Parts: sequence; C-alpha cells; structure tokens
Amino acid sequence: MERNIRLVIAYDGTDFHGWQRQPGLRTVQGEIEAVLMRIIRHPVNLAGSGRTDAGVHARGQVANFKTTSVVPPDRIRRALESRLPADIGIRTADDVHPDFIATSSAEAKMYRYRIYHAPTRPVEQMAHRYTYHCWIDLDIERMRSAAGHFVGAHDFSGFMNAGTVRESYVRRVLACTVTRQEQEIHIDVEGTGFLYNQVRIMVGTLFEIGRGRREPDALPEIIASRDRTRAGQTMPPQGLCLEWVRYPAHLLVPPEPSAPTDPPEPTA
Repeated sequence: MERNIRLVIAYDGTDFHGWQRQPGLRTVQGEIEAVLMRIIRHPVNLAGSGRTDAGVHARGQVANFKTTSVVPPDRIRRALESRLPADIGIRTADDVHPDFIATSSAEAKMYRYRIYHAPTRPVEQMAHRYTYHCWIDLDIERMRSAAGHFVGAHDFSGFMNAGTVRESYVRRVLACTVTRQEQEIHIDVEGTGFLYNQVRIMVGTLFEIGRGRREPDALPEIIASRDRTRAGQTMPPQGLCLEWVRYPAHLLVPPEPSAPTDPPEPTA
C-alpha cells in the first residue's frame, strides 16, 4: 500500500546551491533524496513547498514523498538524522493524506529576514551566517510605517527578478511586520505565495526607506508601477529564512482505514 509522508526540515543554506536538485551541485533536496533512497530502498521524488535559493536557510521547510515502505515515520526520521550532514535536520516525519502535496496544498508561509544592526560585526554573536550586517542608521519606524502597504493582493511584478515569467504576478501578503530584538531587526513576511526573490526585494525596499532614500508613503506608487527599477535592491540571501508553512488540517492526517466488509453469503 502506498503511503504519503511529510517531512518538516531545517537547514543552514550557506553551503548549498539552494533546495532544488541540480546535477553536480550540492543541494538540500539532493542530499535528502540520496539518503532516503537507502532507507526505503526505492527511488524517491521529494517535493518541497518551495525552492529556496543558494544561501537561504529554513527552519520549517516542508516536503513530501510517496513510498510503499512499511518503515514507521519516526524511524525514517531517526535514520535520516543519523545519516544526513550536520547542516540538515529533520524536525518531524508523519503519515499524511494521499492528497497532500507540499507545494500546491500550502495555505500560507512565512519568511523572516534578519538584519544585524550594530557597528560591530555579527561574527561576535556567531550570527554572520544568518544575518545581513548593516552598521549605518536605519529608522525602524519609517520601515514599520511602510511595511503595512505590502499587505493585501497586489501585482508584485516590480518585486521579482527581471525576466521571470508567471501566469499571474498577483500575490497576497497577509502580514508584514518590522521588529527589533536587541541588535537585530526582523522583517517577517507572511503570504499565500511569493514570486522569485519577492521577499528579498520587499526587504530591500524597506531597507532604503529606513535609510531615508525613499518615503514610506511612496510604496503604494512603487507597487502600482510594476517597475523593477522603482523597487529596492535584492538583499543578500544569508539573512532570509523560511520559518513555517501552513496547510489545511484535514490533509495532515492519513485517511481512516476502510472498515472490513463481511464476506458474501455462500450460495446454494
């Protein structure tokens, strides 16, 4: 009987060429698939919730795969953890509904961008692999004021890499917040889906507003222009982390086993 198993995965993206399997390159998907095939003893296609870029991290990446193996999910998790390199961790493994697909079943996901905002280098706090270092003044109140303009459904074609082609460039942002925690500024962006590099460009635009190069009230016009040259820079990847992905509750549990049927009555 085929089963559908969901993995929740954490990884340090520094030394990976992103999530997606690529011939001859070290990727998160490639590393996990290679180990997984040795555990369940058949080829596997691990479908991730999204393709994080080279250098981008994850605390809550989600992936699923189909298998006929009878190995229990927690044993699969422990076997993966014991064989994978130290920069990948499997947080959970669960049997889920056959219709669960990590990519298309997602309701929302949240990314956090961390800016280390201090004159000293982040290596002093062992944060240099996970933050972008900014030592110049940033006005966090201006950034907060602007962030709210991202919320809602907008055409974000001005906030993606030039040349990217999609059927629709409309994406819904559910929340965008800017907070300070000691030496770090955290920009959290929650949405139903994102274009390529959208979050890093959103953060780059808020960064320029924080520096005083743009006004917070100019953001609606920048979004409406759909012009990539009007938005900010694409921020470096090391500050970005996929924190979590949310799914409908009914897809996170396997279907109830069918009740046995009575054998047919013997015929004369």
